[in-house]
Amino acid sequence: MISKLRKFTLAAVGALLVLPSVPSAQETTLKLVSAFPENLIYFRHIIPWMQKFNAEGKGVLQINFIGGPQAIPTFEVGNAVKTGVVDLAMSSGAFYTNLMPEADTLKLAQISAAEQRKNGAFDYINKVWNSKANMYFLVRMVEFSPVHIYLNKKIDKPDLTGLKIRITPLYRDFFQALGANVVTLAPGEVYTALERGVIDGYGWPINGIFDLNWHEKTKFRVDPGFYDAEASIVMNLDAWKRLRPQQRQFLEKLALALEGENDEFWKKYNAEETKRQAQAGIQIITFDPATAKAYYDRAYEVGWAAAIKASPEHGPQVKKLLSR
Repeated sequence: MISKLRKFTLAAVGALLVLPSVPSAQETTLKLVSAFPENLIYFRHIIPWMQKFNAEGKGVLQINFIGGPQAIPTFEVGNAVKTGVVDLAMSSGAFYTNLMPEADTLKLAQISAAEQRKNGAFDYINKVWNSKANMYFLVRMVEFSPVHIYLNKKIDKPDLTGLKIRITPLYRDFFQALGANVVTLAPGEVYTALERGVIDGYGWPINGIFDLNWHEKTKFRVDPGFYDAEASIVMNLDAWKRLRPQQRQFLEKLALALEGENDEFWKKYNAEETKRQAQAGIQIITFDPATAKAYYDRAYEVGWAAAIKASPEHGPQVKKLLSR
């Protein structure tokens, strides 16, 4: 699967880079970078979209995909968007909490992106992203994807004491509350860390571990999942403001079309990944119902407490808008 996906990615990226040799004077090309490795499933979702974008956007807007972390390191992508080094980025908010702690709240959403557009959450998020990171929050492209703890050592209760667990800011506070010794690593560094015993496990969504080959070094998955993994496309605010009305309308139309695929795409893919993990021999660690509920509830209690502490100005309102 990895080799096929990589071949597909390289071919598709090559096609994306073949821009018109003599672009229209009215056409604008936007540079997009990814904070995620190019062999990750997220690319299967976004590459056909970029191809459609460039086909339909001739004379209006084009996307020039400049690469993944080899172009700009994962934890530097947010600043690249803020300062205008790139126009667009596919990233998780967890990768740019150094710019704004509010970016870490997106994982805590208990309503869909579509619902967020209806209840005012999307507008509020954009207000905060505009003012604090010079970003326009364009579209959420990954949702309906619970996060899990994956381990090489079996546990019989929600206690990670003595275990070295890879984190991003996405899971840091919860894993520390469970007693883990946390290690921050970009996705591209995790396989080697598992292989060398630098870490005993990691937090990651239900999808993507096969794309990164992590299943080869993983023995257990802890259920239930918690949070909702997030990857979105954010845009430099100045670049957004420079677009003509026609270009903004086109960009938002294509963004909404991408977001509209989330429900069917991710629910189907995640069901396939769950089955595939079982077939690969990854064992499931479960708890009794009361313990499982306490574990799940604690994830959100810890997550929101940390978010509100980090952003007392915006945290309470974001919680109100993203919670059921």
